[in-house]
Amino acid sequence: MNHVIRLHATGGPEVLQLETIELGEPGPGEVRLRHSAIGINFIDTYQRSGLYPVPLPSGLGQEAAGIVEAIGPGVTTVAPGDRVAYAGGPAGSYSTARIMPTALLIRLPDNIDDEAAASMMLQGMTVEYLVQRTFRVEPGMTVLWHAIAGGVGQIALQWLKAMGVTVIGTVGSEDKAQLARQMGCPHVLNYRTDNVVEQVKAITNGKGVPVVYDSVGKDTFTVSLDSLSRRGMLVSFGNASGAVPDLSPLRLAGNGSLYLTRPRLGDYTATREELEGSAAALFERVANGVLSIRPSHRYALADAAQAHRDLEARRTTGSVILLP
Repeated sequence: MNHVIRLHATGGPEVLQLETIELGEPGPGEVRLRHSAIGINFIDTYQRSGLYPVPLPSGLGQEAAGIVEAIGPGVTTVAPGDRVAYAGGPAGSYSTARIMPTALLIRLPDNIDDEAAASMMLQGMTVEYLVQRTFRVEPGMTVLWHAIAGGVGQIALQWLKAMGVTVIGTVGSEDKAQLARQMGCPHVLNYRTDNVVEQVKAITNGKGVPVVYDSVGKDTFTVSLDSLSRRGMLVSFGNASGAVPDLSPLRLAGNGSLYLTRPRLGDYTATREELEGSAAALFERVANGVLSIRPSHRYALADAAQAHRDLEARRTTGSVILLP
């Protein structure tokens, strides 16, 4: 039997229900995957709340690692016993096992264990496309990254420091500020209490930064726009504090001909070549010691609702996983 977290209505964490279902056998191009570790990401809370609509009833979760148990007809790229991971595709990773298309699976190298894989695939590939393809960050630049103590932020800080990039990181509490300093973030600001724009301008000799990475949303959107240099880019890739306000294009012109983009991982891993390339860039940085990624918080699958409460209340830092 397979245990799975499902929702039949959108709402708060209480809508998450632990159910038991029969899984069946994989079809052509599919495998049956037994999960060993499951990643939790903010996009899961958006789908649960209804901010990102999904057909109901629905599973939840887009990231996990595990072992291939069985393969369907025509599958040649993986075999039973292979360790694999994925990030993206249909929601449903909050489960002990599931049927998955092989096109979404990435084989794991021996130096990455399952918990690390479930902590890094979605967040690590997000960092890859954000800093290498959405806006190509170059050595010597100074960038502003909101929520630097979060899962994506911690990976980004390591990635960018290794490139010779100066990171101005923001946090929402003193505890997270201390963590960011311990991680080696050279400039740590509290977006709730500090004048972020003023301090960014002071750090950059009045110019502002060429790019801001913002997953916080409503609470930092205006600050992000005002921290940019002329022709700078705001990369808005999350809404942890709520949806951003409506924006007139004239605001972008008035702030110095700015660029605004709202990217998502699926559009940067849309082809097999892009998916494999993004994963390879991530694995390379783990192998050469640039990135050290471990889960900061672990919950049982049955406690997924509590994990969501803690995530939304900002009681977590780094990566959060479920253990089936």
